[in-house]
Amino acid sequence: MGVSTSAPEEGIAVITVDFPPVNALPVRGWYELAAAVRAAGADPEVRCVVLGAAGRGFNAGVDIKEMQRTAGHDALIGANRGCYEAFAAVYDCEVPVIAAVQGFCLGGGIGLVGNADAVVAADDATFGLPELDRGALGAATHLARLVPQHLMRTLYYTSRTATAQELHRHGSVWRVVPPEQLPAAALELAREIAAKDGSLIRLAKAAINGIDPVDVRRSYRFEQGFTFEANLSGVADRHRDAFMSDQPATEGKQP
Repeated sequence: MGVSTSAPEEGIAVITVDFPPVNALPVRGWYELAAAVRAAGADPEVRCVVLGAAGRGFNAGVDIKEMQRTAGHDALIGANRGCYEAFAAVYDCEVPVIAAVQGFCLGGGIGLVGNADAVVAADDATFGLPELDRGALGAATHLARLVPQHLMRTLYYTSRTATAQELHRHGSVWRVVPPEQLPAAALELAREIAAKDGSLIRLAKAAINGIDPVDVRRSYRFEQGFTFEANLSGVADRHRDAFMSDQPATEGKQP
């Protein structure tokens, strides 16, 4: 259990996240993931990173149970900082990162995938931000990199999900395959990238990030400020408690 790195082929690092039962990452998990991605990118022998997960889903976001059982705001602050570090590590990785997504990709998973360079998905993969239903905000920055603006807003406001096939039609998912073919499909794309000159591929990653029209670190940090506001007002706790108890949250008074 945790985050592991393997090297199945020359020039390729595969980072696997495994936090049963649903890959909802605790605070330490986000930091472990950030460290693994940064280490892989800094390895001069690596020319492409594949980011995948064990189990039936790619990522279910933060561990809400950890947050609710921790007194004060330490777990919330830890989760927000950890997510920020992990998302930034994927974006800033010195070599291209391919996200290999199966099952559910929710919340923080969108942050990882939205900051990846390429996405390969199983045909059972779904993508979404249930943040409003969980008393949080954030990662619209990253969802906007996967779907057009108005669809992003609709998905965000409704907490609905989009399928891998829908994202493929929008051009953000490179390839959709049966779940059992996902590792091979991700490696196939990684192999093609890793065959390039290592110095040039690193320059290419830096160049593409340099012309990105959106500063994903700053825009995500801006979003996180509203998550803190939701927590200070008490609305976030109501929704997280409701999620834990499987009961609808009650409407609070507006400030």
